[in-house]
Amino acid sequence: MDKLIGNNATVVNSSIDKWSFNERGSYQHLDPRELRVLVPAILGVICVLGVACNLTAMVILFSNAHRGKLSLINSLIFNLMFADGLVLAFTVPFRAAAYSKASWNLGWVVCKTADWFLQSCMAAKSFTVAVMAKACYRYVSNPTKQVSIHLGSILVVFFLIWLSACSVTIPHWLFARLQRGMRGLACVLVVPPEARDFMTVYVKAYPLGVYCAPLSFALMYFWKAYGQCQRRSSKTQNLRTQIRSRKLTLMLFSLTVAMAMLWLPQWVVWVWEHHIAEKEIEGAQPLLSSPPLILTISAQLLTFSLSLVNPLIVLFLSEEFREGYRGLWRRLTLRKQPPPKPKPGPHNPTALQSPCPRPETSGQLQGERCLRSSSSQGPSRGVQPQPEQGGGGGEADTVSLKDGIVLPDVEQFWHERETGSYTDENDPVPWEHQSKEGKK
Repeated sequence: MDKLIGNNATVVNSSIDKWSFNERGSYQHLDPRELRVLVPAILGVICVLGVACNLTAMVILFSNAHRGKLSLINSLIFNLMFADGLVLAFTVPFRAAAYSKASWNLGWVVCKTADWFLQSCMAAKSFTVAVMAKACYRYVSNPTKQVSIHLGSILVVFFLIWLSACSVTIPHWLFARLQRGMRGLACVLVVPPEARDFMTVYVKAYPLGVYCAPLSFALMYFWKAYGQCQRRSSKTQNLRTQIRSRKLTLMLFSLTVAMAMLWLPQWVVWVWEHHIAEKEIEGAQPLLSSPPLILTISAQLLTFSLSLVNPLIVLFLSEEFREGYRGLWRRLTLRKQPPPKPKPGPHNPTALQSPCPRPETSGQLQGERCLRSSSSQGPSRGVQPQPEQGGGGGEADTVSLKDGIVLPDVEQFWHERETGSYTDENDPVPWEHQSKEGKK
């Protein structure tokens, strides 16, 4: 990269200052004014959509864990979405602001931490995918085995992943500093002479340890897991479990492939820039010039778009997440909808009175039960028909049409009870007369 004259240090352009500190004429094919509007606009769209999708996915995963569906794979997916959300919320806005200006005006703290924070989040995502592949293979190997995992174990896994990611990217924080150039301040990576040997090894080991090794490990275990899913079982229950395992493996494998493809151009640019810087340190003429500006910008846009692609892959390939999205949408839209109209029922005033069945046996007891159920409907419909001594058939029919069906056995029951025209053999309430006789 660029070497500062009169200073015994090598300056390597990081992905942040590529816009503002470039002296090799990389803008000869593109108007910087157009890029200062177009690139921040694209980053803004990616940021808004990505934050919304990742927050929704995290809410669904947290809700499932709260309902008792806690698993290591879902927790690792949550960690992946969390890292994507951090990239979109705390890196993309500063990167868009840096692209919109000709010089760096975000301060020393942002310059010191911006690229380190981005690299740490990307490394955490890579390590998460590797652990996820191992967990998926263990699940697919024996899907019927009940595995209980505690929240403390998951937190320990998260701590180790983020500790490793933040530790391996320390040189991006250690050597970043502000430097004044031809166009003003620029955020650059300055490697002092005593650290050149270390950086020579680091620029070769860092891509292998963060990109090549974890993703190769993940792809290998996903391939083995998919091979396990291809073995069919004769039992229906095991067959259903294998179908579910196959869908889970396909979803996680798609996340790994998307990460490998969308992150690859950024690594090409990174290795290209550091190779040129190493050749300039040795005093040799590099075979290639600096990467074209269109390649650098496209690589960064693809890297940031990965944080938007991941929740979309989970949404389209996971039935559990689709159900969760639908349930969340129902809960969000239910408050805005008017309350449903009450449907006619047995407890509503507008409900029609259902007639009681005609008793076939034990007609007196059935008639009494029917009469009690009719009176419990309410005073508006509980008008009792008055028994007539004779010739009241027309009025009885009118009452029957208004208040319900009056059965002949019920009418005879009340008529005989009030007039006393019943025999001892056909006494409907013998216990009342027995009590009266006992008193006498």
